[in-house]
Amino acid sequence: MTFAKQKPLAQFTWIVFRDVNRTFGGGLASMELLRRTFIANGSMNEADNAGLVAVSRLTPGTNVLAYCVGLGWALHRGWGALLALVASALPAAVVVCVLAAALVRIHEYTLVRILLAVGVLIATLLVFASAFSLLRPYVRRPALKRAAIVAVVAVVMIAAGVTPVRILLASAILGAAIGGSMPQADVAE
Repeated sequence: MTFAKQKPLAQFTWIVFRDVNRTFGGGLASMELLRRTFIANGSMNEADNAGLVAVSRLTPGTNVLAYCVGLGWALHRGWGALLALVASALPAAVVVCVLAAALVRIHEYTLVRILLAVGVLIATLLVFASAFSLLRPYVRRPALKRAAIVAVVAVVMIAAGVTPVRILLASAILGAAIGGSMPQADVAE
């Protein structure tokens, strides 16, 4: 690797900070921004970039951090590697910490609790509406008795604390044992 002219360490750190944090979760986009910037200012060429990409792909962990550390090492050795790592990782870490702190306390706000309750209510109503649409052909006169038996058995199993998978399995077996197929006119609806 040749890595021609070098920018001062402070300018290098600013470029890494700016280019890596310009994207939101875009590791490859960050590497491309760094490539364009450092090739344009003459600090590296395409062969240097290819070497950094290859090394960053071989290292375990996040490729963009490995790329930044390799770039920092190539241009400014130890301090460059350290500052490139801090400039590329610290802003995202701060954002994650702030969001985590906000999520820990967000339930304390009455408006948030109301919005969550409304969201749960809407989701529940959507599930019941979907279930009703799926069950409508089975609650007609010919299939009503079978549907009622399966529903009663499922409710009893829920009350007994049986797991959902076992309830579904028992309901399927019971429905098959009770038997009978629905007329095609009912299924088509």
